[in-house]
Amino acid sequence: MNLKWTDVRDIAIELAEAHPDVDPQYVRFTDMHAWILAIDGFDDDPEKSSEGILEAIQMTWIDEID
Repeated sequence: MNLKWTDVRDIAIELAEAHPDVDPQYVRFTDMHAWILAIDGFDDDPEKSSEGILEAIQMTWIDEID
């Protein structure tokens, strides 16, 4: 699986599975960025992320655990 920044839902699912005890509402974007880069199969330029993309991932992650 080659995940890109645009794969918001897939990234959110991966984060929810990798960090089940974390409330995504309180995750700093710097931490989330690092966690995304560490996802096995994530293959995109780290510099292509933005606050908007990270916020979309965070909101989707929140939806995934509800």
